[in-house]
Formats: sequence, structure tokens, C-alpha cells
Amino acid sequence: MSGAPGAVLDPAHAGRWRATWAQVMAGFVPGLSTLEETMCRAAEAAGSPPGKVLDLGGGPGVLAERMARRWPAAEVSVMDIDPVLLALARSAPSDAAVRTIEADLSSSAWVGRAGADFDVIVTVMTLHYLHAAQVQALYADIRRALTPGGLLIVADLMPDDGIASLMAALDPAEGAAAADLAWAQWWSDVADIAEIAPLVAERAAVFGQRPPAEFTAPVSWHAAALGAAGFERVGLVWRCGRHAALAALV
Repeated sequence: MSGAPGAVLDPAHAGRWRATWAQVMAGFVPGLSTLEETMCRAAEAAGSPPGKVLDLGGGPGVLAERMARRWPAAEVSVMDIDPVLLALARSAPSDAAVRTIEADLSSSAWVGRAGADFDVIVTVMTLHYLHAAQVQALYADIRRALTPGGLLIVADLMPDDGIASLMAALDPAEGAAAADLAWAQWWSDVADIAEIAPLVAERAAVFGQRPPAEFTAPVSWHAAALGAAGFERVGLVWRCGRHAALAALV
């Protein structure tokens, strides 16, 4: 992978921690592999294989790398604010070209750093770090960053308010407690790596001032917010329990 200057780690460490990160995320998002395949198939169905792709809040770039391998002619970028995860993305032992971008999605300045004319933008399990007004602003920013005819796919906790009682019965999801423990253990273990420890301290400084908003809204809220941001067509493309993915076309 490649990208803007920043911390670079031992590729062996990066490869190991990216692999275990993927395992942790699979525990948080039931059906993650089917979600990723659905996202890619939706991107291809929206037109020819995309030429310019951006993963917002994409962490260590695991999904971005998979998309770069699927679409080798595409320019694929991953954006995040987490110094640890960006360093892992930057240092990945891979021949798949992925650009890394450090930016804060709570500010519209990220659009200037990322550029424009993206064919596809995806964001998975990122919105819960933002507040409702910030998500609305983010949708408007994404609309500006997409090329005409471009596609956004957003996946997160999005319960269906038409069956609220059933959605509530699915909370917490099976395995959620184990996923929480795996998440905490992952961060504990990675902090013990000497070359990563300073980045963990930097991360604590970043997120100590901006804890996750724990934002969760139903599909209907997201659909309305996307429409207000200027997306012309919005629809559900994937669901697994309380997790869902919406596709929005410019």
C-alpha cells in the first residue's frame, strides 16, 4: 500500500495485526463477508468496474485492499483519523495499491484532502462515531465528492423501525459480548508492540477529546437524510439482524 507520509511499521507486524483486526470486525458485523460481496456487486451493477473508490473510516485498509484486488485498474483510497489503523494500512505487506488519507469526517475539510469525482464511496461501521447533525453534513460532503452517477454504500447499525419490537429482540446480537472482549484484547495486545505503542498513545489523545457518539438511527432516517443531501435514489441492499447497508445514487 502507499499514501501520504506517516508512520510506517514492520510489514510482518502490520500483516499480523490487520489479519486479526479482520477477525475482530467479523465478530462485530454478522455476515460481514456477504456485506462486502454485496457492496462490490452493487458497485459493479451501478456501471462498469469503478475507476476511483474511497473507503471512509476504513481503518487498516482491509476492505480497501480487497477492492483494489477486485478492480486492479481502480484508484482506491482509504481514509481514517486513527493513527494506529492508518499506520497498519500504510505498512501492509501487499502489492495492491491503496492510497491512505488522514482526515476527520466530522469536518468537511476531508473532501479537499480526498479529492473529488469518486465513482464509489463506501463507509462501514463508521457513522456511530458521529452525531446526527454530523452524519447529515457527511452525506452532503459525500454527495459533493461523488462523480455524476456515483454510488455511496453506507453500512452500520440501522434497525428497521417498522418492526421495532423484533429489532429490539435482536439487541444485543449473538456474539456481541465476545466481540467486545476481542476488541479490547486486540487493542491491549497491539499496545504491547514497541513500535506501535507511541501510536496507541497518539490515538488516545485523538479519541480522548472525541469519544464515539454511539449514533444509531433506523433505515428510514438515513434514507431521508440521504435524500435531503441530494441523492436521487436510495434503497436497502443488505441486512443481517440490526445491521443494514443502504445504496444511494447521485
